[in-house]
Amino acid sequence: MAAELELDDVSKRYGDVVALDHLSLGLVPGELFGFVGSNGAGKSTAMRIVLGVLASDGGQVRWQGHPITAQDRQRIGYMPEERGLYPRMKVGEQLVYLARLHGLAPAQATRAVAEWTERLGVAERIDDEVQKLSLGNQQRVQLAAALVHDPQLLVLDEPFSGLDPLAVDVMSDVLRDACSRGVPVIFSSHQLDLVQRLCDRVGIIRQGALVASGSVEELRAGGPSQLVVDVPQAAPGWAAGLPGVTERGTEDGCTVLELDSGADDQLVLQAAMATGPVREFRRRSPSLTELYRHAVSEQEEAA
Repeated sequence: MAAELELDDVSKRYGDVVALDHLSLGLVPGELFGFVGSNGAGKSTAMRIVLGVLASDGGQVRWQGHPITAQDRQRIGYMPEERGLYPRMKVGEQLVYLARLHGLAPAQATRAVAEWTERLGVAERIDDEVQKLSLGNQQRVQLAAALVHDPQLLVLDEPFSGLDPLAVDVMSDVLRDACSRGVPVIFSSHQLDLVQRLCDRVGIIRQGALVASGSVEELRAGGPSQLVVDVPQAAPGWAAGLPGVTERGTEDGCTVLELDSGADDQLVLQAAMATGPVREFRRRSPSLTELYRHAVSEQEEAA
């Protein structure tokens, strides 16, 4: 399937600081793409270049096969990390105003605002000033602002920040619904468990470069091998010194071990049995958090 949105070899520098280092990625219709990385890794810079808020120093952003235009960007729904709402403006008036800026007629804008404020649970606050809302409800209004003009692409920077679990579920359902209609969605988040649960694909960025990309299962296949071992009588550090084996903590009272490529799990089993009865010995799929740490540490070692 051809990509709807493409970033092709996009670079951005601020003096000696490399914000984006030849970044390339693509989103296909209906794909939910999670963009993860530490603060300053380049996520927001990439999104702002897609939006045209920043100009790249090199490379190209394409939409549906052609260089993205100002008219194309009118069809993007954007949610910035720093909230872009007018605090003293009423919720309904503000959303209608933003919908009109995207080209909706007055009646269309009013209908869309009623629909999205109801869907996102803020319809009762439509006549309140934004500054009088809780941070979570301001977040919901910000999402409504990104959706009110029926966008063809959603670009969301930390959309789940500060939301309670119920609001997270509401926003997750909205994003899945958008994808089911063929809208590609790219969002950044530090909540890696949420990214793992929601996303079709994940991109891990470090110092402006994409160091890993793929589905969680693809990243797991290329990530570190792990073992979970339950040896109740073992002293702490029993696996220390085993070649190619690193202890990564505990899980439900069991020891979690990470194995380098080529490490022998049978040597691990022998070492465990030498300490006493082994109640559990199994392979474990790493979480996205662990995959992220592994990808970033590998890149640091390569540098």
